[in-house]
Amino acid sequence: MITPEEKLAEAKKQLRFPRIVVICGSTRFMAEMAEADVRETEAGRIVVKPGCDLKSPHELWSDPVEADALKVRLDALHRSKILLADEVLVVGDYIGDSTRAEIAYARSLDRPVRFTHPEVDPDA
Repeated sequence: MITPEEKLAEAKKQLRFPRIVVICGSTRFMAEMAEADVRETEAGRIVVKPGCDLKSPHELWSDPVEADALKVRLDALHRSKILLADEVLVVGDYIGDSTRAEIAYARSLDRPVRFTHPEVDPDA
């Protein structure tokens, strides 16, 4: 029986999708993520990345209770991005708990993981 993940991979192949790369990393590296987005896009890849920086002020997460609930939803959304992607690019010279969990999840799916700073690879 074919899995949903296998169906997705086959559909992307039949549609001749470019490779999809998901950018992961601490939101302290949002500027570096934007630069990585430009470079990956120029290289012909579809890029998905974090869309919210909870460390920067915004009315949508100004309430701490709402911010905590949003963090949970954003983490689940990012795992979906990893599932959709063909590979992961980890940006920055620091790996926190959330990024470490994303790397582990990506590797559990056999997604290749690249690093802008390979020395921070937790499995190196």
